[in-house]
Amino acid sequence: MSEEIGAPHAPHTPQTSPPAAPAEVTAADVARLAGVGRAAVSNWRRRHADFPKPVGGTETSPSFALPEVEQWLRAQGKLAEVPLRERVWQRIAAHPGGAVSALVKAGSALLVVRERPTEWLKAAAAPDEHLAGLLRPVLDEVLRARLGPGHALHEVPLRPSAVPLLRAAAELAAELGAHEAFEFLLGRHLDANPRQYTLTPDGLASLMAALAGPARTVLDPACGTGTLLRGVPGATALYAQDSSPELAALTALRLALGGPATVRAAAADSLRSDAFAGQAVDAVLCHPPFNERNWGHEELAYDPRWEYGFPARTESELAWVQHCLAHLREGGTAVLLMPPAAASRRSGRRIRADLLRRGALRAVIALPAGAAPPYGIPLHLWVLRAPAPQAAPPAGLLLVDGAAAGDGAVEAAWAAYDSTGTAEEVPGVTRVVPVIELLDDDVDLTPARHLPPPAAGGGPAELAAVREHLAETLDRAARLTPPPPAPAAGGAARPPLTTIGELARAGALELHTGTGTGTGSAPVLTEQDVYAGTGPSGALAAGPDAPVLTAPGDVLVPVVGLASVARVVSEDTAGAVPGRGLVLLRPDTAALDPWFLAGFLRGTAGTRRASSHASTATRLDVRRLRLPRQPLAEQRGYGARFRALAEFEDALRLAGRLGEQLVQGLYDGLSDGTVTPD
Repeated sequence: MSEEIGAPHAPHTPQTSPPAAPAEVTAADVARLAGVGRAAVSNWRRRHADFPKPVGGTETSPSFALPEVEQWLRAQGKLAEVPLRERVWQRIAAHPGGAVSALVKAGSALLVVRERPTEWLKAAAAPDEHLAGLLRPVLDEVLRARLGPGHALHEVPLRPSAVPLLRAAAELAAELGAHEAFEFLLGRHLDANPRQYTLTPDGLASLMAALAGPARTVLDPACGTGTLLRGVPGATALYAQDSSPELAALTALRLALGGPATVRAAAADSLRSDAFAGQAVDAVLCHPPFNERNWGHEELAYDPRWEYGFPARTESELAWVQHCLAHLREGGTAVLLMPPAAASRRSGRRIRADLLRRGALRAVIALPAGAAPPYGIPLHLWVLRAPAPQAAPPAGLLLVDGAAAGDGAVEAAWAAYDSTGTAEEVPGVTRVVPVIELLDDDVDLTPARHLPPPAAGGGPAELAAVREHLAETLDRAARLTPPPPAPAAGGAARPPLTTIGELARAGALELHTGTGTGTGSAPVLTEQDVYAGTGPSGALAAGPDAPVLTAPGDVLVPVVGLASVARVVSEDTAGAVPGRGLVLLRPDTAALDPWFLAGFLRGTAGTRRASSHASTATRLDVRRLRLPRQPLAEQRGYGARFRALAEFEDALRLAGRLGEQLVQGLYDGLSDGTVTPD
């Protein structure tokens, strides 16, 4: 991609080239277009001689011409119309120069559409062979105005072969808006390549921006895809740098399309080649690379940024900490996402000690595991402040266990500490630890080591309440225990079967695939929530569309894993967004009883029959799940029995959780002396 961006180009000489090849799609893309599983596409290829022939790819992973696929799907009644956004994405994915190159071209066109709509319309009125030449000077002017001279995009080549992509992107902007169109296309690319990028979740980015406080000028020296800078409200100047030219270019476009702030983005290693040396900003947000040995230890030994000590080769994160501090104006704030080992490694204790003594490090916040990649590790947030030369350093360091804190508790604790130098001590959650207490031989800043533990299990009174609740739940489970099963009558005819796919085509139910994205702020029901029978625990990721919300009577089915699970949505879980890995079924209650539907979907034999197996996971094709055709009155008889089983299962699950809580609480209480053995 970097070679193509920097390729020489004669700006005013229109080039002729053969017509662009039609976009190609894989079998997975065909399945997405038709809303079916990949197994269905394989069946179509075997059963239908007129299915489009491969035009590329490999024997095991062929690709097909998108227009031919669209035509065949329409002829078969499997597709009414391919959405515009899907057609544009297929052009991006099939671009001969790669998806990133196509995104840069599309984003550049969207920036012209946003900044110079009249000039875009004037150029778009010309034939394809002339549009590229007409657009070139306009694009150059827009890029210089929004991104500055020497910007990260260099010179984006606009050849006639790219014109259909540019027109399609502009058409999508007319439907969604330029910014939303680019966010959709970039999001699809990131979703399609999850192992290629280390992404900072939007919720964490918002928390980091809130901790940094109001800021007009903000820097991210390891910007990735620009998520941290995108989450800063009210900024007038955004500075981004990344060692990857591709990421620097995508971030530059993303930020320029996202608002009026001045954007400066550079492609270079921030530690070795600081593009913004001497630039002081109000705030720095950073998710640096972790555990890097080759960060420049030898060549940067005498760098003036090491004001708090020269980092060891194994302490790349402390090099990033000092780089961020070097870019802060006096009183500015930096928030960095850090691995937990950076708070305790002995090789970094002297730098940590100096950060504390001089008042640069103000807070360490432990995040719950899963807050950001790598998801199995509970990462930390470090909040730093560029100290004023004459100001006295704070007497204490704020430590917070974010996993134990409630919603808004982290921001509230920081706000109190930042304004008064102290914060309310909550056992196991927050504490301001005197700096002198931390300056021992280890200078271990891990919050869990210094936070006073909460009362075991909530204390004797709370444990007694848990025991009482457990007794009530066990009594309820005993009352809900199903009666002895009655055998089916011998020789009874089995009713004919139908599938979820057939019911969906007949209009007896709607089928929606969960994404966990959309507009608004509704909570997200995750796979884990459905398996555990709990309420929604996920946060909604930004998306261009209003999401489908759960309603009472909907049925949620996880599609990955071996367990047979189908959960009927109650009033308590209505109004949530289905997350990734879930399929929502919305039955027409005049034709289908929800509990009858969910009960038969849980049958082990049916789940096995509708599952396909990959090397590391089992995936359920919900459309292939079968259930009997029965009159509604008979469905309700089955539904009542299935509902009683679900209530019994919920009681057992709750009893298990309460029992674990009581047992662990008693173990803790007996071991720490808050509970006696009598």
